[in-house]
Amino acid sequence: MTPLKNAPVTSGSNPLSRLGRRIADLSEKYFPDAFVFALAVVVIVFVGGLFARESPGTLTRAFGDGFWQLIPFTMQMVLIIVGGFVVASSKPCARLIARIAEVPGTPRGAVGFTAFFAMTTSMISWGFSLIFTGLLVRSIVRRMPSVDYRAIGAAAYLGLGSVWALGLSSSSALMQATPEAIPPALLSITGVIPLSQTIFLWQNLVLAAVLIIASLLIAWYSYPAEGEARTAASLGVHPEEEALDEPEEARTPADRLETSPVLMLFVVLLLVIYLAQKFVEEGAVAALNLNTFNLIFISLGMLLHWRPRSFLRAVARSVPATAGVIIQFPFYAGVFGMIANTSLETRLSEFFVGIATPGSFPIVVAVYSMILGVFIPSGGGKWILEAPYLMSAANDLEVHLGWTVQVYNAAETLPNLMNPFWMLPLMGILGVKARDLAGYSILQLIFHIPIVLILCWLFAFTLGYIPPM
Repeated sequence: MTPLKNAPVTSGSNPLSRLGRRIADLSEKYFPDAFVFALAVVVIVFVGGLFARESPGTLTRAFGDGFWQLIPFTMQMVLIIVGGFVVASSKPCARLIARIAEVPGTPRGAVGFTAFFAMTTSMISWGFSLIFTGLLVRSIVRRMPSVDYRAIGAAAYLGLGSVWALGLSSSSALMQATPEAIPPALLSITGVIPLSQTIFLWQNLVLAAVLIIASLLIAWYSYPAEGEARTAASLGVHPEEEALDEPEEARTPADRLETSPVLMLFVVLLLVIYLAQKFVEEGAVAALNLNTFNLIFISLGMLLHWRPRSFLRAVARSVPATAGVIIQFPFYAGVFGMIANTSLETRLSEFFVGIATPGSFPIVVAVYSMILGVFIPSGGGKWILEAPYLMSAANDLEVHLGWTVQVYNAAETLPNLMNPFWMLPLMGILGVKARDLAGYSILQLIFHIPIVLILCWLFAFTLGYIPPM
């Protein structure tokens, strides 16, 4: 298939297209860099704590104590980026991505294809979706430079901004289905909730399907009219081909060690055996977490690169994309500390849970989870905070516990469409700032909020209460 050097942008303009371009233009002017956003969140939560009658000293201590709490998680996120880059820069995977990138034939089609790929793969693994869709965008843009880089970048982010928590990598659903992973205090409230009562509910699958279809339609119809597209070049971004290492002649004993696959294959074999044991002992779903995901990609990257020298060069090329994650996650951890380790979290929970009734409970849970998600952008960590009082209220009101988990999941994802926290890995891959992606993401958010609230509320009436087991 011949590469499209200057594919024409689909012509035509409609209200959604004009709205999308307007929000995107405003975001470029007024939406701050992700680091500025992180600093602003620190100030907002600190001031909120003062209104909650916490002393400045207590809030400062909570911020400092929490600053380092996400270091393991930060390293996991860094390795997601590194592992994705390493695998994708291998010869076999680079060729596969290039082949997939040939599927769309027009810029508008490329945005729709990217959105669909991002969302469907996120139902399996959000990490896979984020990294591989970002690399797919780079490949599409190289062969179709006229595509709007803001629109296609936001489309690549839709997996994290729409349905990932309704799929197999849902942190809260997996935790509630795994007795060993549930904190004892929470286990006494919820019992074990099997996946058949969370992500495999037909109500959940319908909600995911509706969000995917709606997101595709929004991405398609909001694509800018001919002559209005902002290309990667106009944003100062020039995606380059992934450098593929060619075999080198080994002149010294050190060269022979660096270019021989023997040592690396032995280590890969150990990792594969460990992963096999893990999946057999814990089950395929329960064993799939960030650690096993990263081990799979590191093992696969080592195997595909075959030689230590090629593998290490790929790692070195991936490091610049991790800069935003490394410096910003500790600030969000400090925010987490100010909420979790002061009365601020209790006051928030008491307010929202106190106004709930059996009929309004799903909407209260959704709104509360969405608001708190702006300040604590961590699905699994935030669930541990929310679950004790939300699930206690669900028991008192006799609301389906599994659906409460999924209401949380659907709503917790919404802030991702405006919070740069989860955009950071994708921004590193695409070479853009948060403002470049935020416009079209915020457009999606405008439509997602009523869809999530209405469907979460309606489907709650189709499910009866099941006491904890």
